[in-house]
Amino acid sequence: MARASTASTAAAAREAHPQRRWHPQPPVCRCPSLALASSLLLGSSLVNRQLGGAWPHAPTGPCSDLTGDGFHPTISVGPGSRGGGALLRAEAKGKEKEEERVVLADPDVAGRVALGLTVDAPRGRLLIVYADRLPRFAYSAVAAYDLASWRRLFLTRLDGPGDSTLADDVAVDEEGNAYVTDAKGNKIWKVSPDGEPLSVIKNATFFQRPGWINNFVGLNGIVYHPNGYLLVIHTSGGDLFKVCPKTGSVHVVKVKGSLKTGDGLALLSPTRLVAAGLVSRLVESDDDWETAVVTGRYVGPAHRIGSSATVKDGDVYINHIIGFGLGKKTHVISKAAFAPL
Repeated sequence: MARASTASTAAAAREAHPQRRWHPQPPVCRCPSLALASSLLLGSSLVNRQLGGAWPHAPTGPCSDLTGDGFHPTISVGPGSRGGGALLRAEAKGKEKEEERVVLADPDVAGRVALGLTVDAPRGRLLIVYADRLPRFAYSAVAAYDLASWRRLFLTRLDGPGDSTLADDVAVDEEGNAYVTDAKGNKIWKVSPDGEPLSVIKNATFFQRPGWINNFVGLNGIVYHPNGYLLVIHTSGGDLFKVCPKTGSVHVVKVKGSLKTGDGLALLSPTRLVAAGLVSRLVESDDDWETAVVTGRYVGPAHRIGSSATVKDGDVYINHIIGFGLGKKTHVISKAAFAPL
């Protein structure tokens, strides 16, 4: 049975976006296959990050200055959660100055790892997904924090007794409900705006291929489409699903091109989707995501693993997490230039 601990919600506006009104997705961080394993082993801290005084990793639309000081949140792979204080790091990078500092370290999830986040702008809050380090798969949770004060609003356990789970990513609908992917169990948890577990979306359609290698990392990146459904990617299988959150029905989007190792998702528009990964792809659909075509690809910095994507003023930025032997060991954010296919 899932468990929830809740506090009074933030005094932010509760009204939802108008139906079918388009808002680009806020930044979300996820970890695929090797990247996922690295993050699970090392642990994560929530940091604020700023480049040259102008933040390229921020969402457009409402709540563009998420923390009030020009910084914007992301997940950084590091030596583990910190129980208090702040970490400040500054370094020169060409003509730009880059800074990072810890703004949130929740002691109630010490020893866990943070694998995904999203900003719920209408309610002024940040949602973060927590999971166990490898090789454990017992703990899965989602938490919400007030963006103005960083006060925790709720921390909801998603796993049940004896479950083997891996909470990985989160999306929020217009009413403030959260949807969390389980990369181990291939299911989606639905949680209310107040942190109460509502339902679990399970469907045999999520298992398109047999064998552990095709399901090593299952349901991962997830976004809420303004037309009222979820788009979810299966990392190992490379499948893209269109999920109705009200009925639980699942449709396999027929994609021309490969989405294998796809991780974090971001909507460029209602018809264009970015899938970050070892190779990041641009995907387009002209029939409301019944079918789609991979139209572009982007390979980031050498020895880096693309983990998440976000959109700023029509440009796509890919967050590359842990590297392999090259200088900086936290994430590198790069502006993606997709080569047409």
